[in-house]
Amino acid sequence: MAPAALTRGTVRVIMGSAVGAIRWGLDRMLSVAYGVVYDYVYERFTPYQRLQAEVRQLVEAGAPASADRRDVRVLEVACGPGNFTCALAEAGFTVTGLDSYGALVEVAKEKRRARHLSNLAFRHGDLTRGNTFRDGAFDQVVNIHSLYVHPAPEQLLQEAYRVLKPGGHAVFVNHTRQVGHWSTLREIARRDGWRAALHCLLWVLPNSIFEAARIRIGPHYWNEDAFSAHVQRAGFTVLEMRRTFLTGASLLVWARKGTEP
Repeated sequence: MAPAALTRGTVRVIMGSAVGAIRWGLDRMLSVAYGVVYDYVYERFTPYQRLQAEVRQLVEAGAPASADRRDVRVLEVACGPGNFTCALAEAGFTVTGLDSYGALVEVAKEKRRARHLSNLAFRHGDLTRGNTFRDGAFDQVVNIHSLYVHPAPEQLLQEAYRVLKPGGHAVFVNHTRQVGHWSTLREIARRDGWRAALHCLLWVLPNSIFEAARIRIGPHYWNEDAFSAHVQRAGFTVLEMRRTFLTGASLLVWARKGTEP
């Protein structure tokens, strides 16, 4: 009986390991594919360029006018393949990009090397694991479109608060709903015409594919009241909140660590 039981147990372990390896491999392939598509979309998708410009303006507004930008330390959480992280570094800030997908971090590191950005670093990790960075390590934190698929978004907000220095600023952007391709296209067509709607397929279609294929977590879609409550519960003071991206499918929150204006 014992050898047979041991054999069945061994088979279960092997099968479990094999399934885990397959899932890891598929997730890695998805990450790499996402990085390649994102690189293509980043330069061509106007709504995303507008969103990036909004976030960059707030990062610049949160930096003291008299400060050397190299002295302003910015952390981008869930940086993906690093396009926006590189843009912030090229704007003169000292930037660290953090992502939980190692394959995307490697893609981002290649971009840093190609652009010779000495004021930029990338790290593989999850901020919610704790002790990733010391308390008050950064002047600003940026997080774009990852809270809704993070397994612990409230904890991520708390950690973002912890790694900010007192008086530091944060920009969070999160989806308020699923960006369905047909409903989104119809909405854009009514507002801007079918030419603009068809152009949005550049982002909407691959995003829908990745959403269907990724490991299921969440989604955590927050409206204005919920988003504000989560951010304030983490300790932040909300300075500004606005609708953004496509047909207002996302909310942008600009917040500060501390209560002073």
